[in-house]
Amino acid sequence: MHRRQLLELLDRHKSRFMEEVSYVRRARDYIEGNEDVFYRELWPAHVTGSAWVVNPARTHVLMLHHRKHDQWFQPGGHADGDADIVRVALRETAEESGLDPARIRLVSEDIFDVDIHAIPAMHGDPAHEHIDIRFLVEIDDRLEVPGNHESNDILWLSLMQVSRYNNNRSTHRMVEKTRQLRNRLSSFGAGR
Repeated sequence: MHRRQLLELLDRHKSRFMEEVSYVRRARDYIEGNEDVFYRELWPAHVTGSAWVVNPARTHVLMLHHRKHDQWFQPGGHADGDADIVRVALRETAEESGLDPARIRLVSEDIFDVDIHAIPAMHGDPAHEHIDIRFLVEIDDRLEVPGNHESNDILWLSLMQVSRYNNNRSTHRMVEKTRQLRNRLSSFGAGR
């Protein structure tokens, strides 16, 4: 995937959330104007990839307590020069969950969510922003998820529990999108 492919994904992404619509526009403008968006050394912002990990029933999501930021997040991280942001999200999910990549299923190659958030100055890096491109991923919640050294803990949380661990607006947005998916699945199943 090249920068052009990410721009095409952003062009296809539609959201009913006005804040996210604004993020998509900002992300598109920034990516269009900067060739090195997939490198963490690009300031004041760079692209990251993450995964909103759901169980097959869409009732629970996988959250990690990030050691460096001391907060609960979905799996994700820096592209480190990889322009295939889908591959980045899947790689980060495998690394941070500790699971074999074969156990991780990409639900769709379309973007699930876009967020731009501030990262404070730390470890010699200046304050900057992450343009986080998020994809919907499924893992069987019956599997043991060992995690890795980047997290203090890793948990399956019901959709109702998520806000107790992370009440960011973008997390709330992804919970709402997951509820909509569940409702569509229920409606589809009821129509059979």
